[in-house]
Amino acid sequence: MDNITCLQLAELIDKKAPLQLIDVRESSEHRQFNIGGLHIPLNEIVLQMDKVEKEMPVVFYCRRGIRSQIAIQRLQAKYPYRNLKNLTGGTAAWENYFNANPFN
Repeated sequence: MDNITCLQLAELIDKKAPLQLIDVRESSEHRQFNIGGLHIPLNEIVLQMDKVEKEMPVVFYCRRGIRSQIAIQRLQAKYPYRNLKNLTGGTAAWENYFNANPFN
């Protein structure tokens, strides 16, 4: 599993690097807080795999990084994706990182 840290993702976003963000949490979680991107709940990920980019990095996230790992595994079982990354620690880590580093 290819992982990406909050710092690495923040740097890519700052550089406006081509990437796709996908939030695999439930709708209520997504509405409360999200870091952007497409919202595809985990239970719909295989049904909506046509929305997942194949030519650029795709970063999946959830609250702690577990559901996003499962999403990646489900997709890789159906198609040989090589561009999928899991946000280490999910939105919890993202929030902690930016609370500790407010100027980043």
